[in-house]
Amino acid sequence: MLTDDTQLLVDDALIVINKPAGLVVHRSRMANDVDTDLLTELAERFDGPLHPVHRLDRATSGVILIARSSAAASALGKQLMARTMDKRYIAVCRGWPQSPGEILYDLADEEGGRKQHALTRYEVLAQATVPIELGRYPQQRYSYLHVWPETGRYRQIRRHFHHISHHLIGDTSHGRSEHNRLFRDHFACERLLLHAASLSFQHPTTGAPTHCEAPLDPMFTEVRNKLFPCSWPSDQVRFR
Repeated sequence: MLTDDTQLLVDDALIVINKPAGLVVHRSRMANDVDTDLLTELAERFDGPLHPVHRLDRATSGVILIARSSAAASALGKQLMARTMDKRYIAVCRGWPQSPGEILYDLADEEGGRKQHALTRYEVLAQATVPIELGRYPQQRYSYLHVWPETGRYRQIRRHFHHISHHLIGDTSHGRSEHNRLFRDHFACERLLLHAASLSFQHPTTGAPTHCEAPLDPMFTEVRNKLFPCSWPSDQVRFR
């Protein structure tokens, strides 16, 4: 599923990829039904070890950082733990949440164990009203969001927007099926509308500030342009 266009940055220390939606990073107990995964595809292109520095869900697209040595992985992991690595996302949710806003709500870990501190900040970039009846409502409201998680808990963004009842569109685990169906039927959208748009960090070898931006895929771009017809850049996401 990877193409040359998905590579954002490659050097001796790093591989930065714009991961397609639907591609798992690596096989696991929860994702063992796949034909391929990101690490397997990268191993066919690059020699040596590959260490994912952070995670993206299978359904989420966007920037993911792979270290090419244990030393690089350790240096980047320290930035992640210190919260100096800046991750920015784009999403579409149901409703019009208050903006700017933050969601402070502890989340259980992946195994459903103890709850951990979790904080997500967001800003509404655009709003839309769709004149389609759904249940007792004659029209639906949606928001185009800039989201930056201050912590990195399991499915944090998806679970936080579920918590405030502004579910992400296309989320089959924490979302609303009737809104997901509306987007499939009227916008031909078959994916979760959550995209890791940019990542900023210090290069583990040189220490230089490094910033990578990942363009939206054609399906997400088409939905955005139909629903929120602003003057968006054609190839990149820009934040206010």
